[in-house]
Amino acid sequence: MSSKENMESKSALLIGASGLVGGHCLLQLLEEPSYTQVIVLVRRPLPVIHEKLVQQISDFDELESLGKCPPVDDVYCCLGTTIKKSGTQEAFRKVDFDYPVKLAALTQHCGANQFLLISSMGANPHSRIFYNRVKGEVEEAIRKISFKAFHIFRPSLLLGKRVEHRPGEQVGAVAMTALKYAMIGPFRTYRAILAKDVAQAMVRVAQMDRTGVNIYDSQSIQKIADGADTRHQVE
Repeated sequence: MSSKENMESKSALLIGASGLVGGHCLLQLLEEPSYTQVIVLVRRPLPVIHEKLVQQISDFDELESLGKCPPVDDVYCCLGTTIKKSGTQEAFRKVDFDYPVKLAALTQHCGANQFLLISSMGANPHSRIFYNRVKGEVEEAIRKISFKAFHIFRPSLLLGKRVEHRPGEQVGAVAMTALKYAMIGPFRTYRAILAKDVAQAMVRVAQMDRTGVNIYDSQSIQKIADGADTRHQVE
């Protein structure tokens, strides 16, 4: 293998591969030539077979027990739930805050350079809305972990076929799709976005060699997925 090929060969770790964005992210990671290995942390095996794929059965409540985690370059965190599905605010916070922060600390300690997080439009650690507050708090916590690059993706309403039934989101998706072309100017960032486009933007951003904390709103995510470079918030 040439030195150039060595430089371009990377490994990725993905958590949340059974979710809407995570499922698309897995498929795109497997097709991305710069990755020679894709490790997924899963509670149960996924029905996917690929020469690059390594499935690691894990108890997310015991992420620290992974011990010597495999060395990876880029970490993709696509975890997310709803209070309705999780049952309580405490259970929701475990999935959307505890697991991502534990994963970030563990993988950074093992040498990961980039951490890519699915957050949400409206994320704010000081929000009165519990969902938005937790999303903001997880962003803030991971900022304190010293990655070469931390990429935060804040999509609007996600479009795509989910395994679980979310009637509220389905109604919202129909409405947002109908209003898509009425949302122009500053309202473009509120347009619903396909989950596969969010996944594509994540994988593309990881190849851009950006550093520091980078925040992508829904409009920026869409532009990257469409192949256009875009201005984004850097902190």
